[in-house]
Amino acid sequence: MTTRALLEVIALDAEDAVAAQAGGADRLELVADMAADGLTPTVATFVEVQAAVDIPVRVMLRLADGFAAGRVDALVRVACDLRAAGAEEFVLGFLGEDGGPDLDAVERVVAELDGRSWTFHRAIDRAADRDALRKQLADLPGLDTYLTAGSAQGVDDGLPVLLAEAARRGEPGYTQRLMIGGGLRLEHIPRLRAARVDAFHIGGAARPYGWTAPVAAEAVRDWREALDARVARAGARTRGD
Repeated sequence: MTTRALLEVIALDAEDAVAAQAGGADRLELVADMAADGLTPTVATFVEVQAAVDIPVRVMLRLADGFAAGRVDALVRVACDLRAAGAEEFVLGFLGEDGGPDLDAVERVVAELDGRSWTFHRAIDRAADRDALRKQLADLPGLDTYLTAGSAQGVDDGLPVLLAEAARRGEPGYTQRLMIGGGLRLEHIPRLRAARVDAFHIGGAARPYGWTAPVAAEAVRDWREALDARVARAGARTRGD
């Protein structure tokens, strides 16, 4: 059976959030400071966004550029503050100096989430060993998604890795949802959907006028329609239309 694909859109504020939902986004990734590739937003921004939309909001837990955890105590505090404000879903991911997951940092932050759902973000694309990372994190509570381009250089370079990982769905370390983002373009969709990938993440693609302009609902709608058209074609083939 072919199902509707999840479309997640990066939002910086309530204006972005409203436009993304209007365009057909299923979920938001809420961040601040895209010059640093996305940091933790303020609690006030989260509260405004949550009040403005009725789709899920995953909040970034990242205090500095790069993939080192940095001040873990501060990360734990901000996670606690966001939870107290009503946040139910999160995004995080930290690497150690050896290129493996910083398990101490990840486990301390995840403990504060108390079983809530979270995404391990594109730190996986900088990991020394993707397979080992997945297996080390496999049993952490709440981890349900990997956001990845398959390569630090983006989907164009990482597509073979993504297709190989999609084929391993259900194996130990590969039970989490594979969500594709990072240089993702509409022309990538057919091969990824054929591999049964069902989650997609866009940032710049939702902003045709750049990061200094807000999310454009019509740009998000283009992605929604492309994903839904793929489902419609698959359904027609199944019915023999």
